[in-house]
Amino acid sequence: METTDDVVAQAKVDRAQRRGPFAAIALFIRQVFGELRKVVTPTRKELFSYTGVVLVFVVVMMILVSVLDFVFGLGVGYVFGNGPTA
Repeated sequence: METTDDVVAQAKVDRAQRRGPFAAIALFIRQVFGELRKVVTPTRKELFSYTGVVLVFVVVMMILVSVLDFVFGLGVGYVFGNGPTA
């Protein structure tokens, strides 16, 4: 016995096979507009808050990568016998 989900999935497959390329494009565009209607624009306060969080995260990641680069540079210098490069 088929479950409801199986019946719905099979119906979608059957519809997709009967649909022409232009109908598929039109359906895609309708779905895009439907999703765009769900988008909520942040308030000015939220926007500044999100921007601050992103900037802090980027600075932290830059520091982390710089420290790791320095440490690996020292390690490579010791491994290959040139001593510390800094």
